[in-house]
Amino acid sequence: MRIKLYLKAMRPHHYIKNLLILFPIICSGQLFESRYLLCGIIGVLAFCFLSSSVYVFNDINDIPTDSIHCTKKDRPIACGKILTKNAWRFAAVLLSASLILNTAACLYIQSIFPALLFFLYLGLNIGYSLGLKNIPLLDVIILVSGFLIRTLYGAYLTTIPISNWLYLFITFTAFYLGFGKRRNELKHSTETNTKNSPKRYPYSFLDKNMYISMALVIVFYSLWTMDSSTVSTYHSNTLVWTVPIIVIILMKYSLTIEGNSDGDPVEVFFKDKILMSLVLLYMAVMLIILYAF
Repeated sequence: MRIKLYLKAMRPHHYIKNLLILFPIICSGQLFESRYLLCGIIGVLAFCFLSSSVYVFNDINDIPTDSIHCTKKDRPIACGKILTKNAWRFAAVLLSASLILNTAACLYIQSIFPALLFFLYLGLNIGYSLGLKNIPLLDVIILVSGFLIRTLYGAYLTTIPISNWLYLFITFTAFYLGFGKRRNELKHSTETNTKNSPKRYPYSFLDKNMYISMALVIVFYSLWTMDSSTVSTYHSNTLVWTVPIIVIILMKYSLTIEGNSDGDPVEVFFKDKILMSLVLLYMAVMLIILYAF
């Protein structure tokens, strides 16, 4: 029972975001190259422990507000099932494990750049927990930086460059998800009269910027598929046929969060089976195009 509480505090369902570290390897067509895959897996594990240590730290810091929140009050640390002193120890263990894995990866590739990104992510998220999350726009920018840092970390860890169009695609996908999350938090808290809500944002600002970001996601992804360097790298121009799938995924995600959802991307993904199926379809088509032809 106690192990389940600590596992819940780690939020393992959020580890799906750490798969972005493998994004450069997948897009390079070298996913099955053992030297790249090994570095990528070590990087994913390092970020899983790192992100969990950040989640635990954030839960400790947010005990006063989480304990009166309609859903967060059930978190193990907020409800007191994990004592604060034990939570601090647990966060230290998780951070130590992530540091060991990150150091091993950096020594293997003989580069400090992944370590710099590792500590940048840690610093930004500690700052986020300590109060930066209360500054309008900066809070979303920090959330977006988490996605971008993971991608850059994977690129430096495997020494595989990635297209600028893909960086922009990831960046504005993160903005789309971030603004959507804030928008639905505001909507949900207004409907339920929750006190600790992101009322520093006007709803119209979040709604407009969410869909502006969505449009840019489609533009940058389309430009990547049609870029001459992309076509020459994969010796194919068939990637453009994945654009409609991306558009449908974005539309389905928007439709889902327009309903009764707090907009958390991970929760939406795992609860919406149709959306999950569309994402898996996209991944399957991409793997076939990149590796079968």
